[in-house]
Amino acid sequence: MAAGGVWVFKNGVMELEQEATSRKALVYVPANETMRSLEALERRLGSLGWERYYEDRAIVQLHKRGGVDLISLPRDFSRLRSTHMYDVVVKNRDHFKVVDL
Repeated sequence: MAAGGVWVFKNGVMELEQEATSRKALVYVPANETMRSLEALERRLGSLGWERYYEDRAIVQLHKRGGVDLISLPRDFSRLRSTHMYDVVVKNRDHFKVVDL
């Protein structure tokens, strides 16, 4: 199934026109720093009270000391998607934001 786009008729044939994919980045607001690696993101989250809870070959999970929240991140930072970014933002509202590149 297609992730996004618009179905249009061209010469009697229905085709899917793909929307341009917008790239997003996670920014640590206090330093205006774009997160470019899992290590950098973990360092910033660690300063906010997050620590590693679980890890395997594919993911790293962090939990906040004294809380029940979890953040799951792909170990391969190139697989970080907007859903991961917004999860970080929602759980750290004043410290992170997602921006379009």
